[in-house]
Amino acid sequence: MAGAIDVWCNFFTEEGIRIVFTDNPEVSFTMGDQWGRGHLMVGYTPEQMLERMDAMGVARVICPALKQYLYRDRQLVEVPWQSVAEVVEAHPDRVSGLYGIDPFSGMRGVREFETAVRDYGFVGGHIHPFGFDLPVNHAKWYPFYAKAAELGVPIEFQLGHSAEFMPSEHGYPLLIDRVAIDFPELDLIGAHHGWPWVEVMIAMAWKHPNVYVAVSGHAPKYWDPKMVRFLTSRGIGKVLWGTDYPLIQHDESLGQIEEHYPDLKPHAKEMLLHGAAEQLFKFPS
Repeated sequence: MAGAIDVWCNFFTEEGIRIVFTDNPEVSFTMGDQWGRGHLMVGYTPEQMLERMDAMGVARVICPALKQYLYRDRQLVEVPWQSVAEVVEAHPDRVSGLYGIDPFSGMRGVREFETAVRDYGFVGGHIHPFGFDLPVNHAKWYPFYAKAAELGVPIEFQLGHSAEFMPSEHGYPLLIDRVAIDFPELDLIGAHHGWPWVEVMIAMAWKHPNVYVAVSGHAPKYWDPKMVRFLTSRGIGKVLWGTDYPLIQHDESLGQIEEHYPDLKPHAKEMLLHGAAEQLFKFPS
């Protein structure tokens, strides 16, 4: 079987880990104090990360240049997309980038999004809606949706609740119903299962040809049985593997899939781990 493709791997360099995790008070508190996984907040050079990926059977990681607005502190947490671009340029067959979208950046942000895709090989956009206090079907996101549709690249969202202290209502999966209707040419990926509204997320992926699910953010041993049934039946090809690394480690996730779901149909497993991502992001198989 070909190597796995992680559709949400946080930027793994020392800079990326520092910005998203170590220096981010809300994420650091959640991962460290609440979940006891602070020891995983370790940065690696690209070469070190590629060695780790090789050892674990991971062919490619897709890294968001995350833009996360801290709702309480009114502060933008931002991984420079140019930093991600440097690693993508050096390792285009192993690392891909998603442009983090700030809905308040307007047409400047839209032009920057286009530059990241056209000139630097980014494969889509990324939205963390909660701290911006805007639902994902708000008009301020629509210029970015239109540009993504024009460029032929998907948008990946964190849907479901926010573990940080931000309004979770903006990640309710039903909100992408209208987006999918308004932009039938645009592929939409609801990451983190849409948890705790998993059934709603499944309903959106079942209804819309252009809506997909990423099973990031939750260790496989905790996956909702409804999602497991979906990805092995009518959802084959609509569910993509992801980790939210470093929260969940690659070997941890892949090992739990083997341990907890030994009866996955071979085709369903292949589509989950890499096939659906290859088709959606137009990667070579």
